[in-house]
Amino acid sequence: MTAEGRVRALGFWRGPIRLAPLTGGLSNASFTVQDLTGKYVARVGEDYPFHQVFREAEIMTSLAAFAAGLSPEVVYTEPGIMVVRFIEAATYAEADVRGNSGRCIDIVKRCHREMAARVSGRAGIFWVFHVLRDYFRTLSHANHLQVPNIPRWAAEVERLERAQMPLPIIFGHHDLLPTNFMDDGKRLWLIDWEYGGFGTAMFDLANIASNNQFREAAEYDLLTRYFERQPDEATLRSFYAMKTASALREAVWGMVSEIHLNAPGVDYVAYAEEYLARYNSVLNDYNAKFGMT
Repeated sequence: MTAEGRVRALGFWRGPIRLAPLTGGLSNASFTVQDLTGKYVARVGEDYPFHQVFREAEIMTSLAAFAAGLSPEVVYTEPGIMVVRFIEAATYAEADVRGNSGRCIDIVKRCHREMAARVSGRAGIFWVFHVLRDYFRTLSHANHLQVPNIPRWAAEVERLERAQMPLPIIFGHHDLLPTNFMDDGKRLWLIDWEYGGFGTAMFDLANIASNNQFREAAEYDLLTRYFERQPDEATLRSFYAMKTASALREAVWGMVSEIHLNAPGVDYVAYAEEYLARYNSVLNDYNAKFGMT
């Protein structure tokens, strides 16, 4: 059965429904659905072990995010499908995140402060350096055309990991693409918790900067706002190392998706190439700032 057919067949709906596909998703199929009780978003996606994504964990995290006041309410689930209340809100683009960086940082900080106490059951951990090494194995087993670059990337990943400073463990979002911020005119919402898990704040901070092409002054302001102090050299080194790893993760995510996924209208090769260019740029910037060691 198609994703749309599965959504139409749900026993959750009351009366006739109006269904429309939502575009822009990179890995899942989503639909708006109107029935007699209201309007909802139905999200269809299976477990993706190659991306370390498991829907049971995503549902648990989405429930916690609603309890923390960060995300819309989850109203129905079954294996492979999650239905949430629709919110009238604009989806951000990169320029919107940059233009509202303070608000975006504040909701991420709320996530870090409030989610851990609300997550129940077995929770995962997100450590980008482990994710990258796992992706490299996936690419090697598939004999991907980028395999010759893996030894160089792996050595760079080791160096970037060594640059990380000790930080408290928080519960992070770990996928701060612009489309995961929504603005209803009064407040921001943070959606799509596939990669939610325990980690350190530095990945979310670097991820939002990398995915939304912050300039250096905006990055400095981001760190100052989050840590409530001006960043010292150790913080800056850790941040720029993590920003480099974040860009590489997004690029290699596209390569792994090219092997395993086939979302309509998504060009995973072009996606990987875009973020590989970002990676090379931020790596050069990191080396210029902190040297090659």
